[in-house]
Amino acid sequence: MMRTHRNPARNFSRPRVFLRTAMRSIPRRSIRALLCGGLAFALASAASATNLVGVYRDALAHDPIFRQAHAVYMAAREARPEAFAALLPQLTGTAGKTWDHTAGSQGSISSTSTGTPFVFHLPYAENSNGEQWSLNLSAPLFSWTDWMNLKAADSQVAQAEATYQQSAQSLILRTTTAYFNVLSAVDALQAQESSLKAYTLQLQQARERFKVGLIAITDVEQARAARDTAVANVIIAKQALANAQDQLEVITGRQYTTLEEPGSNMPLVMPTPASQGQWVSTALKQNLTLIASRLGANVAQYNVRAAFGNSLPTVSLVASRSYSNDNNNETVFGQVFHGLGSDINDRQIGIELSMPIFSGGGDLALIHQAQYQSIAANDAVDEASRTTVQQTRDAYLGVITGIANVRALRQALKSSETAYAATAAGYKVGTQTEVDVLNALSVLVQARTNYAASRYSYINSVIQLQYAAGILAPGEVQVIDRWLTKRVPVFAGEITPSAMTPPPAPKR
Repeated sequence: MMRTHRNPARNFSRPRVFLRTAMRSIPRRSIRALLCGGLAFALASAASATNLVGVYRDALAHDPIFRQAHAVYMAAREARPEAFAALLPQLTGTAGKTWDHTAGSQGSISSTSTGTPFVFHLPYAENSNGEQWSLNLSAPLFSWTDWMNLKAADSQVAQAEATYQQSAQSLILRTTTAYFNVLSAVDALQAQESSLKAYTLQLQQARERFKVGLIAITDVEQARAARDTAVANVIIAKQALANAQDQLEVITGRQYTTLEEPGSNMPLVMPTPASQGQWVSTALKQNLTLIASRLGANVAQYNVRAAFGNSLPTVSLVASRSYSNDNNNETVFGQVFHGLGSDINDRQIGIELSMPIFSGGGDLALIHQAQYQSIAANDAVDEASRTTVQQTRDAYLGVITGIANVRALRQALKSSETAYAATAAGYKVGTQTEVDVLNALSVLVQARTNYAASRYSYINSVIQLQYAAGILAPGEVQVIDRWLTKRVPVFAGEITPSAMTPPPAPKR
């Protein structure tokens, strides 16, 4: 039974509550954890991939959009550890060892004992080696910007998870829509092929009746025109089926020769609760697109606060430890002098205050930019909220009217079948014309197509309603799969001119 529900483990209705629950559970979530429910019932219930559950299983494994969403989500999860790292102590170290040799001579002026100056060259050589290392610690004590960035990262991760789960629900919606589009195209093709056979037979009968003088040549030409139109409609229906199969293959990565369609006893289930307002209320709390938009507004608000923090001071604890050792010896006039090196230990600790004074107006521009981005994000929330309400109302009405439409078109089909049979019988006894029969047949074909399409439209509305309300789960695929009891061939065959064009009408 289709009904609203709330998942307490994923409370998206209040972003702050969702943030706390999401942050506790995200480290344990992965593609396997998110999909295990869907894969479990798929493997247990689907003996082959020709039913809806099996097709959904293929979509889980092969849909590139969903796989891309998973990669984006996993990347977004790293935003929090990146932001949290800025609040942790930063430790850097350096170490090195050097060897140096310097040799040459240096000119100098001196004087003799009598005071006569002269120039002499002092030979010089120096050999040195040293080693040094240092450790530098910086621990932030106060940084408003870093704290706001951490809060923004929390919202970013929560937004990414909401978006990822929305993509999981979107996969169900896209898969079922493509699945029933194929079945709808099959029904349309079967209806057109049936009408082609009927028009072909009608043309043959018209020729025979014309030969014996029962009808005029005008009736024959009308039958031929109807048959030629049916040929064109079959070609169009084959193309539509091939296109629908290609769209399903884009999602699942494979083609199918048979699928299961609804049986004659398919249930028509009313939404529970039977209140459009309650469904809208649920959607405003649990629609994942809307939740992601709200979390995006939270991110934008924290970005405003972070931008304001660029004008505030930061306080850090700084400490360092360094050591250097140099071992030098010099050679002058052939005499070596040792012990000219140094051995130094240095320790420092302190508190550092950094205060921005003037940045050319850049900080103020960043604040204004973040404020406008926050305004845009809030407007996006309003848009998402209104869109959610509109989509939920439309989907609810789609289910309600879909039920009535299926029932009405089922009766219309029965009436069309009766009308066609009566018209065909009247044509045989001469009370109906060729035009009457062709018109009745055209109405019958359209009634069959409309009835088949109405059932798929109803099922799609059920899925869309739960998707808009944010409660669509893999279990719903299994529920709908129980409605599908009739296996039909859906393979369009090789696309060639001869395969696409029906055979010409036999001549007599």
